[in-house]
Amino acid sequence: MEAKAIVKYVRMSSTKVEIVLNLIRGKAVNEAFAILKYTPKDAAVVVGKLLKSAVANAENNLDLDANNLYISETYSCQGPTLKRFQPHAQGRAFGIKKRSSHITLVVKEKE
Repeated sequence: MEAKAIVKYVRMSSTKVEIVLNLIRGKAVNEAFAILKYTPKDAAVVVGKLLKSAVANAENNLDLDANNLYISETYSCQGPTLKRFQPHAQGRAFGIKKRSSHITLVVKEKE
Protein backbone atom coordinates (compact mmCIF):
# COMPACT_ATOMS: atom_id res chain seq x y z
CA MET A 1 0.00 0.00 0.00
CA GLU A 2 1.35 3.37 -0.95
CA ALA A 3 0.06 6.92 -0.75
CA LYS A 4 1.11 9.65 -3.12
CA ALA A 5 1.07 13.44 -3.15
CA ILE A 6 1.87 15.65 -6.14
CA VAL A 7 2.37 19.38 -6.39
CA LYS A 8 2.62 21.03 -9.80
CA TYR A 9 3.90 24.33 -11.16
CA VAL A 10 6.17 25.18 -8.21
CA ARG A 11 8.18 28.27 -9.17
CA MET A 12 11.54 26.67 -8.39
CA SER A 13 13.94 24.74 -10.59
CA SER A 14 13.77 20.98 -10.34
CA THR A 15 17.50 20.69 -9.63
CA LYS A 16 17.16 22.85 -6.50
CA VAL A 17 14.20 20.79 -5.34
CA GLU A 18 16.08 17.54 -6.04
CA ILE A 19 18.78 18.54 -3.50
CA VAL A 20 16.18 18.55 -0.71
CA LEU A 21 14.46 15.40 -1.97
CA ASN A 22 17.76 13.49 -1.86
CA LEU A 23 18.05 14.31 1.85
CA ILE A 24 14.79 12.60 2.80
CA ARG A 25 14.48 9.72 0.31
CA GLY A 26 14.26 6.38 2.13
CA LYS A 27 13.88 7.94 5.60
CA ALA A 28 11.07 7.45 8.10
CA VAL A 29 8.40 10.15 8.02
CA ASN A 30 9.19 11.52 11.50
CA GLU A 31 12.89 11.71 10.67
CA ALA A 32 12.11 13.43 7.35
CA PHE A 33 10.02 16.10 9.09
CA ALA A 34 12.96 16.80 11.44
CA ILE A 35 15.41 17.04 8.53
CA LEU A 36 13.15 19.41 6.58
CA LYS A 37 12.60 21.64 9.61
CA TYR A 38 16.33 22.43 9.85
CA THR A 39 17.20 22.49 6.15
CA PRO A 40 17.99 26.09 5.09
CA LYS A 41 16.56 25.80 1.56
CA ASP A 42 13.37 27.35 0.18
CA ALA A 43 12.43 24.00 -1.31
CA ALA A 44 12.29 22.47 2.19
CA VAL A 45 9.10 24.42 2.95
CA VAL A 46 7.35 23.15 -0.18
CA VAL A 47 8.53 19.56 0.33
CA GLY A 48 7.41 19.70 3.99
CA LYS A 49 3.87 20.63 2.95
CA LEU A 50 3.93 17.90 0.32
CA LEU A 51 5.07 15.31 2.88
CA LYS A 52 2.31 16.38 5.26
CA SER A 53 -0.20 15.92 2.44
CA ALA A 54 1.13 12.45 1.56
CA VAL A 55 0.89 11.34 5.20
CA ALA A 56 -2.67 12.69 5.42
CA ASN A 57 -3.57 10.77 2.23
CA ALA A 58 -2.13 7.58 3.73
CA GLU A 59 -4.06 7.99 7.01
CA ASN A 60 -7.42 9.06 5.61
CA ASN A 61 -7.67 7.19 2.31
CA LEU A 62 -5.79 3.96 3.06
CA ASP A 63 -6.05 3.70 6.89
CA LEU A 64 -2.26 3.37 7.31
CA ASP A 65 -0.43 4.12 10.56
CA ALA A 66 1.62 7.34 10.30
CA ASN A 67 4.32 6.00 12.63
CA ASN A 68 5.13 3.09 10.28
CA LEU A 69 5.44 5.16 7.10
CA TYR A 70 8.64 5.83 5.19
CA ILE A 71 9.39 7.77 2.01
CA SER A 72 9.82 5.27 -0.80
CA GLU A 73 9.99 7.51 -3.88
CA THR A 74 10.65 11.18 -4.50
CA TYR A 75 11.26 12.91 -7.77
CA SER A 76 10.87 16.29 -9.40
CA CYS A 77 10.27 16.85 -13.08
CA GLN A 78 10.73 20.06 -14.99
CA GLY A 79 7.58 22.06 -15.57
CA PRO A 80 6.99 24.89 -18.04
CA THR A 81 9.57 27.66 -18.26
CA LEU A 82 8.59 31.33 -18.28
CA LYS A 83 10.81 33.28 -20.67
CA ARG A 84 11.55 36.89 -19.72
CA PHE A 85 14.03 39.53 -20.93
CA GLN A 86 16.33 41.78 -18.91
CA PRO A 87 17.29 45.01 -20.71
CA HIS A 88 20.99 45.83 -20.88
CA ALA A 89 23.20 48.59 -22.21
CA GLN A 90 23.21 49.74 -25.85
CA GLY A 91 19.79 48.28 -26.65
CA ARG A 92 20.68 44.72 -25.89
CA ALA A 93 18.53 42.27 -23.95
CA PHE A 94 19.44 39.08 -22.13
CA GLY A 95 17.03 36.22 -21.65
CA ILE A 96 15.95 35.01 -18.22
CA LYS A 97 14.43 31.55 -17.81
CA LYS A 98 12.11 31.27 -14.82
CA ARG A 99 11.84 27.55 -14.32
CA SER A 100 9.11 25.59 -12.59
CA SER A 101 8.81 21.99 -11.44
CA HIS A 102 6.37 19.20 -10.62
CA ILE A 103 7.21 17.32 -7.41
CA THR A 104 5.97 13.82 -6.51
CA LEU A 105 6.36 12.10 -3.14
CA VAL A 106 5.30 8.51 -2.36
CA VAL A 107 5.09 7.03 1.14
CA LYS A 108 4.76 3.33 1.99
CA GLU A 109 4.19 1.37 5.16
CA LYS A 110 7.05 -0.71 6.58
CA GLU A 111 6.50 -4.46 6.59
